[in-house]
Amino acid sequence: MSLTERLRAALEEGHRREMLALSDVRDPRIVEDIALAPAAVLVAITDRPEPGLILTERATTLRKHAGQIAFPGGRVDPGDADEIAGALREAQEEIALPPDAVQVIGTSDRYCTFTGFDIVPVLGVIPPDLPLRAQAGEVANWFELPLAFALDPANRIRREVEYAGAMRAYYEIFWQDRRIWGITAAILANLSRRLGHDTFTA
Repeated sequence: MSLTERLRAALEEGHRREMLALSDVRDPRIVEDIALAPAAVLVAITDRPEPGLILTERATTLRKHAGQIAFPGGRVDPGDADEIAGALREAQEEIALPPDAVQVIGTSDRYCTFTGFDIVPVLGVIPPDLPLRAQAGEVANWFELPLAFALDPANRIRREVEYAGAMRAYYEIFWQDRRIWGITAAILANLSRRLGHDTFTA
């Protein structure tokens, strides 16, 4: 079975198996209704014996989420056909990933952010070792980490911080010298529940 087939089957089974709590798909700092703009990210998985996951390091000069580790993606534009088209366009703009190199698997659980975005993760398989390059000004760098590592609950740390008089939980994942947290770690936690992690090791 190909990686694309394995991912599609795991995603479908994961959605049948488990309902996520509101706290899993919504930033805990959101305490009332806020206006949310449509957004999408590309969860680009490399087709290797041990699949990898493409992530970016955002430029430190950006107004929102500066310097953080993130999936390629952003706001869905009015000209985009849907969230999938938006994710593919953003990935091409940010890391020069050709849309026609992506085998789209489907979408996973939305995540609503405190900064006002309704993010749809779009899963796709890409060939390994594409000549990706970071777009100066928006993306400082990009890297690939093992998918199984990213999805393994043992590598995910649950933290709590006090905000507006209440304790709020968030996740952290450390890989090499990089700290993956916030929205990206929350999306990875949800993907772990949907896909599992043992399936994607050699």
